[in-house]
Amino acid sequence: MEKLKDVLLKVQRGELSVDEALHFLKDLPYEDLGFAKVDHHRALRRGVPEVIFCQGKTPEQVVKIAERMNARGTNIMGTRAGREVFEEVKKAIPDAVYYPDARIFAVIREPVPKNKGLIAVASAGTSDLPVAEEAAVTAELLGNRVERLYDVGVAGIHRLFMNLEVLERAQVIVVVAGMEGALASVVGGIVDKPVIAVPTSVGYGANFNGLSALLTMLNSCASGITVVNIDNGFGAGFAAHLINRLGGTENEAALP
Repeated sequence: MEKLKDVLLKVQRGELSVDEALHFLKDLPYEDLGFAKVDHHRALRRGVPEVIFCQGKTPEQVVKIAERMNARGTNIMGTRAGREVFEEVKKAIPDAVYYPDARIFAVIREPVPKNKGLIAVASAGTSDLPVAEEAAVTAELLGNRVERLYDVGVAGIHRLFMNLEVLERAQVIVVVAGMEGALASVVGGIVDKPVIAVPTSVGYGANFNGLSALLTMLNSCASGITVVNIDNGFGAGFAAHLINRLGGTENEAALP
């Protein structure tokens, strides 16, 4: 929206011709690159620019999409990005930053409003860390404070109970677990806030690559648990952000 206002103001001041303005505005809905249609309007609709899902794309395709977004001056996030993809992005956009555990790269061009509330990300085991980090880094890049509670699964449940203070302070809790996925039910039974459960593909054969954890979470007897897809840390982090931002941002004036 700010880009659109800038164009209109420049036209009014005579700094931009009508033809030049039309050339700029024609790509606002999306920009067709042939292999991808870059959604430049998404930030207006969702409050967050389009996020690049890098898995299945070639490094060249990811770079091209990132370059077009960078030309617009928008923030860029790429998920499921391997190191080789990031290295190619880094050549084209030198200030790109990589989060290896989360497999995310980012380029920040515009300040992100900081949400008031806290998001807690709890993972059952260290093997779940890549998915948990994807959720945590996603939430942080979208403007949220995040606290991590890792390796607090039900096999040693005292580790969770010794950190209840973090869960009590959080506005939203993301719970990441593989194996049988029981941690989400435990957390959902002791807190009074939204819990977003993320099943992971971590586990032995009968885990069926995360299906057992998914079914456990979907069938939880704890009320208020929302479940995202297997290994979908990004989706959980994004959903937690949408919930957390309902509490307002830090720079908002206090209501009388």
